[in-house]
Amino acid sequence: MLTGYARVSTDDQDLRLQRASLKEAGCRRIFEEKVSGAKRDRPELARMLDQIRDGDVVVVTRLDRLARSTKDLLDIAEKLKEAGAGLRSLAEPWADTTSPAGRMVLTIFAGIAEFERELIHQRTSSGRVAAKARGVRFGRPPKLTADQIALGERLVREGTSVREAAKLLKCHHATLYRALSSPDVASA
Repeated sequence: MLTGYARVSTDDQDLRLQRASLKEAGCRRIFEEKVSGAKRDRPELARMLDQIRDGDVVVVTRLDRLARSTKDLLDIAEKLKEAGAGLRSLAEPWADTTSPAGRMVLTIFAGIAEFERELIHQRTSSGRVAAKARGVRFGRPPKLTADQIALGERLVREGTSVREAAKLLKCHHATLYRALSSPDVASA
């Protein structure tokens, strides 16, 4: 029996195109969910894997609807294999574990996709390091300026409580505590 699996990442997205493609491919049963592929807890995927039987084939419109990483894809493919079932992707015809060649090609392509994601991650990390070296600051802007921190530090040194100093600076006391305990302030 052909069993379909359809997934979108957010509630705003629509499953209609995937559903239509899977029905056209001959899927008699389709498991659907609206959840990020990065999440490990995907109830419909788990339900489908529990109900898969020997001779069944799981069909997806694209592999990224089923798994986000090579490891996840290979884990799911292994579970299907243990159940005696296969896996087929409509968009990636080489991803068909019902044949030995398909299993080999799927493993190779999944590895290449993982390699590409690692390269993207590495380039992004290098870009962030280079940007930081150029003085680019990431994240939210600081709540307090250097002058405000210096004033807060002076007030606390002169006996004002951190809570009172924070009120004068119009910030939360935790913000002032963090600023005063920052390595930049301690070294100044």
